[in-house]
Amino acid sequence: MAKKIAFAKLRAELLEDPETRVEYEALELEFEVARKIIAARTRAGLTQQALAEKMNTSRSTIARLEGGKTLPSLETVRRVARATGTEIRLSIHA
Repeated sequence: MAKKIAFAKLRAELLEDPETRVEYEALELEFEVARKIIAARTRAGLTQQALAEKMNTSRSTIARLEGGKTLPSLETVRRVARATGTEIRLSIHA
């Protein structure tokens, strides 16, 4: 049987490798947007399927949005916000 490891511990171990750390940090914005979409959906009490229906899209599209591999367009973020009853706040810091 495979040994179980906590995600935080696994992440910490993986990020010890400098190349992995660079790649991970390069995707931080994508991961943050995905986390925000997941949080908005769960606060609204919606499943991926229910959110997809409210946005007139497929559940697989929602799964890809929540996967964090690419940034969604601003229009897609607006649609998520409307469907979940949330607002968008954008902040750019120097």
